[in-house]
Amino acid sequence: MNKKFYENFAIVLTISFLVVLVYHCKNPEKESDYFSPKALATHFNGENYVGSETCMECHADIYADHLKTAHFNTSAPATEKTVLGNFAAGSNILDIEQARFTLERKADSLYQYTEIKNRNVKIAPSTFDIVIGSGVRGQSYATWQNNQLFQLQTSYHTPSDSWVNSPGFPFFVWQDRPVRDACLKCHVTFATNLDFSGHGNRYDKEKIIYGVDCEKCHRPSEKHVVYHRENPEIATAKFMLSLDSISRQQRLDVCAQCHSGSRDQLLKGNSFSFLSGEILDEYARNSYKGKPSEKLDVHGNQYGLLTRSKCFEQSPTMDCVTCHNPHKNQRGNTAYFNQKCMSCHSGRTPICSVEASKMETIGNNCIACHMPVTPSDAMKVQLKRSDSEETSFYIRSHLIGIYENNLDTD
Repeated sequence: MNKKFYENFAIVLTISFLVVLVYHCKNPEKESDYFSPKALATHFNGENYVGSETCMECHADIYADHLKTAHFNTSAPATEKTVLGNFAAGSNILDIEQARFTLERKADSLYQYTEIKNRNVKIAPSTFDIVIGSGVRGQSYATWQNNQLFQLQTSYHTPSDSWVNSPGFPFFVWQDRPVRDACLKCHVTFATNLDFSGHGNRYDKEKIIYGVDCEKCHRPSEKHVVYHRENPEIATAKFMLSLDSISRQQRLDVCAQCHSGSRDQLLKGNSFSFLSGEILDEYARNSYKGKPSEKLDVHGNQYGLLTRSKCFEQSPTMDCVTCHNPHKNQRGNTAYFNQKCMSCHSGRTPICSVEASKMETIGNNCIACHMPVTPSDAMKVQLKRSDSEETSFYIRSHLIGIYENNLDTD
């Protein structure tokens, strides 16, 4: 009887096991998406980008502030909200010497229509697909042709609130100006170029992370996000680069990858290969090296100008975040930047030799005297067909010094 009981028990146990096995085969448990965030793109070292929205869970205040910065808004998909130019009739035309561009909104898309003067040539309209630039001084736009990315000939100039011929474009129609890694790298966190060298302009449209977000400075964060979602009680950050943990030069390199000029001498990988915490000069170098300070253009060369300033040379710890909080929009915050200057200069006399009346004129603004806004030679636009000269974009110099008769109120 005992034998029969054990046989029946074994049969029941086997059937139960098979039932459970069949059930789980037909109804597999799905791993929670929460613990497996979607990889938006993959760096060449195999690390996955998962987007700055994943940072919001633990860093809500920093995330909310960062959304307001020019860095975060330096690129975006083109929509009526992100494109700042005026599409209303009468304000939607760019007239240059040999062509006329009309900007129109149709359904959910924005278009550039091109007319070549004195020629009966039909040109297909181009869509506004990507916005390049935060709009503080202007915006340019990119359009897809299949999976190739080209710059549109119309740009937006914020100071004049007008459409302009894109910087560097001729005054005739030029439809094939490719957008390559060397340009795109400073306006997106990461883009997957189908040509690893970065010389081509064929990208995976689904693998572009717009804006300069958290992962541009702190590295791809999939491991960090997964670990802390699974271990919410652990407060010490794991699998994430803390800028406090790296050398001054490495901290400077985080900013210099975009703010030290074109870095056109590629030494290793491509324009997106460098990651924060590495040595930038091992990946790319800039042709500005060796030039005197006055030859460095204010557009894109903030690093070169800063490192040639006496303030920098006399401070062994000064870097970009000494004065800038990259998580906040601090533009126009005179009191904040004055405090940064005074943190080093408050014990010295005289603090400022400028007459009190002049100081009041510029709102007691240290950087108005010592870091004046300066016309760029690299970034210029012709605002009207009748203009004989191009208008420069004015950029604040990061060559901290004493300038004669150069008080600005920007």
